[in-house]
Amino acid sequence: MAAKSVILLDVGGREVRLTSPDKVVFPDLGITKREVMEYYLAVAEPMLAVLRDRPTNLKRYPDGVDGEPFFAKRLPKGAPDYIETARVTFPSGRTADTFCPTEPASIAWAANMGTLDFHPWPVRRPDTDHPDELRIDLDPQPGTDFADAVEVAAVLREVLHEAGLTGWPKTSGGRGLHVFAPIRPEWDFIEVRRAVITLARRVADRIPEKATVAWWKEERGERVFLDFNQAARDRTIASAWSVRGLPRATVSMPLSWDDLSDAEPDDFTLRTVPGLLAERGDPHADMGRERGGCELALEWYEADGLGEMPYPPEYPKMPGEPMRVQPSRARQKD
Repeated sequence: MAAKSVILLDVGGREVRLTSPDKVVFPDLGITKREVMEYYLAVAEPMLAVLRDRPTNLKRYPDGVDGEPFFAKRLPKGAPDYIETARVTFPSGRTADTFCPTEPASIAWAANMGTLDFHPWPVRRPDTDHPDELRIDLDPQPGTDFADAVEVAAVLREVLHEAGLTGWPKTSGGRGLHVFAPIRPEWDFIEVRRAVITLARRVADRIPEKATVAWWKEERGERVFLDFNQAARDRTIASAWSVRGLPRATVSMPLSWDDLSDAEPDDFTLRTVPGLLAERGDPHADMGRERGGCELALEWYEADGLGEMPYPPEYPKMPGEPMRVQPSRARQKD
């Protein structure tokens, strides 16, 4: 068997191994593992600002995007000494020591392990039970597209502002949008999820023909789903600057609100984003300098009297949660 090709890289004074650099990761475009590594080195500075000290799940593609990916929620064995961890608690009560980036070399190491998507928790290592980001995933349902998500995001921006929060948008890397709002880490996951629920409900109330918070797919119709459960403990969203495991090697691209209306998700790829970063800088460079709170959103939640929404099926039964029964099945039982 031929020896595995290895390149030794100097990343911030650390020696990082790049194994099998000519291995093809994106067959349709001929993008190799070396190109993936070069991409992450090019965006390491703004990406580290997003990931630093956050417990981060790694979505790894050991056989490229045509193979079967898997999530690494625990630090893989054999990591070098400079790779740090953060301890997180899952909804089951179990704990894990999760990859926690602290320097560019840690991102490069993860890229060499076949990581494409970096999925950070909305917390920092000093306090992993209190989110410092409120995250909303705008997910276009069949019959809708990115342009519909942009319309919904504009209304979401208004609602966030009314709640005393500032939203920062980015493409998902697919057809959707993510909007993050920095918050003070004073509320737990249940409270932050409830804040997201009431914000999403207000958006859906204003544009019911465009937006929905219906958890059950059969009720969503051709609308954009505001996925409140991405705010639940242990649910994560691909970070800004992450390459997605899609054939076009698209990137989850941070944008300004002014840029959003003209944006085309397919324009942001592994091969185009480094040039855009060099030309335009980081649109989210100031994110987190000012943090809002959940007080007003939680007052709205209590005042509207609508209560909880279903959690994902793998979660234990949560306080105040309605029955997890698909509406059509519930009607059949009546």
